[in-house]
Amino acid sequence: MTQAPDKARERLSQVSGHLASDNQPALPSSGLGKDAILKKSPDDVVVTCAIRTPFTKGGKGPLKDTMGADLLLYTFKNLLSRSKIDPSLVEDIATGCVLAPGGGATEFRAAALAAGFPDSTAVKSLNRQCSSGLQACVDIANAIKSGMIEIGIGSGVESMSTQYGPGAVTEFSELLENHMQAANCKVPMGVLSEQMAKDKKVTRKDQDAFAANSFQKAIKAQEQGLFDEEIMPVTVKYTDPKTEEEKTVTVTKDDGVRTGITAESLSKIRAAFAKDGTIHAGNASQVSDGAAAVLLMKRSTAERLGQPILGKYVNASVVGVPPLLMGIGPWKAIPVALEKAGISKDDVDIFEINEAFASQCVWCIKELGLDESKVNPKGGAIAFGHPLGCTGARQVSTLLTELRRTGQKVGVSSMCVGTGMGMAAVWVAE
Repeated sequence: MTQAPDKARERLSQVSGHLASDNQPALPSSGLGKDAILKKSPDDVVVTCAIRTPFTKGGKGPLKDTMGADLLLYTFKNLLSRSKIDPSLVEDIATGCVLAPGGGATEFRAAALAAGFPDSTAVKSLNRQCSSGLQACVDIANAIKSGMIEIGIGSGVESMSTQYGPGAVTEFSELLENHMQAANCKVPMGVLSEQMAKDKKVTRKDQDAFAANSFQKAIKAQEQGLFDEEIMPVTVKYTDPKTEEEKTVTVTKDDGVRTGITAESLSKIRAAFAKDGTIHAGNASQVSDGAAAVLLMKRSTAERLGQPILGKYVNASVVGVPPLLMGIGPWKAIPVALEKAGISKDDVDIFEINEAFASQCVWCIKELGLDESKVNPKGGAIAFGHPLGCTGARQVSTLLTELRRTGQKVGVSSMCVGTGMGMAAVWVAE
């Protein structure tokens, strides 16, 4: 069982001091390393293919009846088709997933085999909550950097339709329940985000404006075909919830993107977590289904194989924050990744920051002093969904595709992470 809202608020007030301005991470001065990260080296870890399925509404959309492992299988097949990589050259696959029993380890290995990878290709699943897809990509990149492997795939998947619900919450032992910070790890994210918004004075007006902008950017991008390069259609069986008729459908686009969304229309939706609250279904990420995959290898390997180079991985950061302040993760993780790369926020052309809740995104953007026009230029999870384990891998395709389309170079992907963490990574497009 999750903690009561009153108890969560009481505990949150005890750690609110962590958000004082004097605790804000320092950003490095501008221009220290941009030239360095733009240089090309044979040892660079590069991305040669980055794709995803469409994202569809959990419990309603056309992917609702497709198991996560099958979504992954389709994505692996599509990656092999687009990249034309010899599957026998792929040495390891990492897949991020949050909800699958057993972490999905057994069925993800099966999905890789069914997709056409030989038994010599290793597979692992991993779970770092909402950053699982990014962690999968980073794990593969680091394995390539260390010389452990030469070619690998970082991926992520989530079928929230089939696996999201009360069963996803772990019951704690007395040892955990009796430790305050440990017990805080299972406070519902909506509850803690609501209280954080209240304590830090993130208004509903600002949240609804941010959410409406996400929808508006996403619908514009969809209408202009800006997602077409990253999305590979999938053909699945779908049971119509109204007629109970089973159909075979080809899904080509995100179905959560809606027209006509404005701050005014969002202002009429009832708050979800508190009677006088500010967070609701329209300004929080959508429950959705989807998968994504990223093919990585050294630049020298890509050139030898004739693989197109979309961009390169520079570095990543992962940080911990108080469990009740989960939403501040990007605020802490992004400066660390920038510092490791020797660049500043002004050197970054696009930030892909996961929109878990408008409240936390608004706060992080403001506290980091980011140019809002650089953040999620094609919208984000509020508009098209957040399949938990998939998002981090999805961001790679969205980010590199948009950087290349606009002739820009430097990008950062980031997200807050359940139980109190943040993760970020720096990428360069080519």
